[in-house]
Amino acid sequence: MSVCLPSIGPMTEFRDADLQGSVLDRVDLGGARLRDVSLAGARFHSVDLNGVVMRGVELVDVSIDGEIENLTINGVDVGPLIEAELDRRDPDRAKMRPTDPAGFREAWDVVERLWEETLARARALPPELLHEQVEGEWSFVETLRHLAFATDAWIRRAVLGDPSPWDPLDLPWDGMPDCAEVPRDRAVRPSLDTVTLLRRGRMGTVRELVDGLTEASLAADTEPVEGPGWPQPRSYPVRQCLRIVLNEEWCHRLYAERDLAVLEARRP
Repeated sequence: MSVCLPSIGPMTEFRDADLQGSVLDRVDLGGARLRDVSLAGARFHSVDLNGVVMRGVELVDVSIDGEIENLTINGVDVGPLIEAELDRRDPDRAKMRPTDPAGFREAWDVVERLWEETLARARALPPELLHEQVEGEWSFVETLRHLAFATDAWIRRAVLGDPSPWDPLDLPWDGMPDCAEVPRDRAVRPSLDTVTLLRRGRMGTVRELVDGLTEASLAADTEPVEGPGWPQPRSYPVRQCLRIVLNEEWCHRLYAERDLAVLEARRP
């Protein structure tokens, strides 16, 4: 994650300061030093912790949800342990790392099945709750809009070569720089049926692509697509593009399921 921000002057030092309740939004703390600092009850969202070193920390009752690799705790690389446990808990998860055309078809079978179950769960809620955010995360409807964007970006644009595949309801991730050619309407509140119709079309595009995969087409690189948008106009391995979409589908469904449980508790 890269944050490009104007400098506010020389390095600032806070000593013996009470900064409880402070909000740091789009702040670059690269190279910062924290000593004898209380982060009790803090909330981190979309935070880049690459290369962080912690010594003498107390990590109790902590919840971490994200991409974890090369994380060493008390001399033990816990990343592989976490991956193995998550795969054990849900065997479908391992299918999101396919290596051949048949594997990608099976992975998409899983995605379609699981999202149908999640949609059925969402439809049991009052429609207004599907526009409600849980702890600042995307609402359920916004999640579906973002997945439409991910398909447009990595499949319709990168793989299929459409320089401007966007639908007005597409929703890029929050940290993506504004681009006049890519929609980003955070105020619109489309119905679940409207967004589901968009999603089914986009998922059908992926289904058609994976059904036609061969060893050769899977091993190929995409042709660069010129013009503004995302991803950047260069060549990408087809395999990488498909795996990105699988990861988006898998992770955002987990987030949606997590938040639906909260919304169900709020149901009148």
